[in-house]
Amino acid sequence: MTGSTPARTRRPRRERSAQESLGSIVLGFELVVVFLGALVVFGLHALPPVQALGGGAVFIVLMIVAILLLRFRVGYWLGWLIQLGVIAAGFLVGMLFIVGVIFTAIWAYAMIAGARLDRRSAAFRASQSESTEQENE
Repeated sequence: MTGSTPARTRRPRRERSAQESLGSIVLGFELVVVFLGALVVFGLHALPPVQALGGGAVFIVLMIVAILLLRFRVGYWLGWLIQLGVIAAGFLVGMLFIVGVIFTAIWAYAMIAGARLDRRSAAFRASQSESTEQENE
């Protein structure tokens, strides 16, 4: 099959912001912890099985949706709401307060550091384009 099939050109990948990348990493790790937390709530009989596992599944789906929506502002707001929900899960099992606070702190740091990195890279790109324009004149 060495025919004259033209090579397919790939569409360039969308450049993700640092804030988006860090947020998706945090939510990805938190997703695993929420799954395990749902199993703990189920195992300790803090809720009936359907509510414990169903609630965990709802949180997991919300986290996946938030990861997919991080290219928009609504994804960040959903991420903050998820952090509040994980902290609120501490009312079911006390140790989830600690987990929620830790992940909220990591999320907040990722949002602050990511925004700072994005501002720096935008300033760098702007200075690079200015120097390129000056060279072309």
